[in-house]
Amino acid sequence: MKKAIALLSVYIAYMNEYRAEILLWALSGSLPIILMGVWLEAAQSGQFVLSPIQFARYFLAVFIIRQLTVVWVIFEFEKEVVSGKLSPQLLQPIDPVWRHVASHVAERVTRIPFTLGLIGFFFLLYPQSFWWPNPVHFFLFLLVAIATFALRFLIQYTFALLSFWTERAGALEELWFLLYLFLSGLIAPLQVFPPAVRAVIEWTPFPYLIYFPASLLIGLPVDIGRGFAVIAIWSAGFFVLNRYLWRRGLKQYSGMGA
Repeated sequence: MKKAIALLSVYIAYMNEYRAEILLWALSGSLPIILMGVWLEAAQSGQFVLSPIQFARYFLAVFIIRQLTVVWVIFEFEKEVVSGKLSPQLLQPIDPVWRHVASHVAERVTRIPFTLGLIGFFFLLYPQSFWWPNPVHFFLFLLVAIATFALRFLIQYTFALLSFWTERAGALEELWFLLYLFLSGLIAPLQVFPPAVRAVIEWTPFPYLIYFPASLLIGLPVDIGRGFAVIAIWSAGFFVLNRYLWRRGLKQYSGMGA
């Protein structure tokens, strides 16, 4: 617990030094707000399951969950392996991953004021979309947000471990991001997908990274039990793969650049 508090304190102070840059990061995640305008126009002129107000709330929820679950560990870890900066960390009595976890959590804490400000600005522009989340749904949303962040971090960190064998592990994340972009609910809610396609997508991890928590927050019908089960199954699978790659990778690691 003392180590965790120390790491969080250090990284919160570090992130506060770069709070202007974090504001730019928060603004860079505004793609859902842009897409919301497109879907609002489409909903007014077409036949969709969701109403224009539901589209507005959905994409606001997408914006919120993305602010809570953004991950960049693969780029940092790749740099540490290639430059040899990982070597001194391996000599310390703590797994290097906890430094990355602390930096991500600290960044969330620093980002919260900016995110709340952007949400307030959104409601000023679209006051008709304002709503109070159901307390039960909001509590479940918080639990899912934590689980989603853990799964997203675990997936990307597992890809990052491929840096032990290649200097371009980040390229795999770029390929994964394309699938994430189209299948997670970031571009469009799953209600607009054909039923057969949606039935397949719902067994992949992608919808549970955005669509599932966003739907919970605004009260769209979702299978909560299956959602938690799928998250748990994919998390367990990536955790086993992660530990395997870590053990094999340490044998492969040569401290390039050290």
